[in-house]
Amino acid sequence: MALKFFHLQKAKKFHVPYRFYDPDKEDRDDREMRMKHELGIKIEVDPDKPYRPTLKGQFRQAMGRSSKSAEDSRRNSNLRLIILILILSFVVYFFFYR
Repeated sequence: MALKFFHLQKAKKFHVPYRFYDPDKEDRDDREMRMKHELGIKIEVDPDKPYRPTLKGQFRQAMGRSSKSAEDSRRNSNLRLIILILILSFVVYFFFYR
């Protein structure tokens, strides 16, 4: 029991296998599935389901539509910051120089 007092635990090992992501291959497969769907070639995976783009493609389309709203929110945020700085500078001016 006394010997365990000085015993330090070994660090736990964390092993994550490497994963390789190739966006070009995903786009190529996506185009190939679209072409097969348009030509009427049966897809081996599940021919009963209609073609659905990958989640990544859906996210890109959604971000393309909402880019104006992101610009507007950034502009509004900057405007609020400028107004806040002006108000604080007037308060400091009246506090010290009045």
